[in-house]
Amino acid sequence: MIWRITATYEAREDLRRDLYQDILLAIWRALPNFRGEAGLKTYIARIAHNRSVSHVAREASRPGMSELDAELPGSDPSPFDEAERNDRRRRLQHAVRALPLPLRQPVSLTLEGFGPAEIAAITGLTANTVSIRLTRAKAALRQVLGGDDD
Repeated sequence: MIWRITATYEAREDLRRDLYQDILLAIWRALPNFRGEAGLKTYIARIAHNRSVSHVAREASRPGMSELDAELPGSDPSPFDEAERNDRRRRLQHAVRALPLPLRQPVSLTLEGFGPAEIAAITGLTANTVSIRLTRAKAALRQVLGGDDD
């Protein structure tokens, strides 16, 4: 789950690994403070998203570097269906990364299997705000992806 969250926020493999390690360290340090008010998975996801948001803000303030596609095709030919599925997954990941951060957060958490109430608990938003942002994000994704991915 944590690796998929980092992939939502960071496209570069090297920076994604750094973010992943930062999140694991933050979780390790925060575990003694876990009070059980929410599930452990929700608690960990909140830490991961908070660290990811901080990472995005920090990287945005640095001088720009061109984004490199970390996923290069393998040397072995793959079946057509798998190639198409991988292409759709990459397009979706790219489109989600292109969303403004307030829309990206609830989409990322939805893709991790969290519902609006859990997303609200993780992000500190109301469930209504989460639903509104999800609706706006889905509309933006449909426009970018041509309506074939929801």
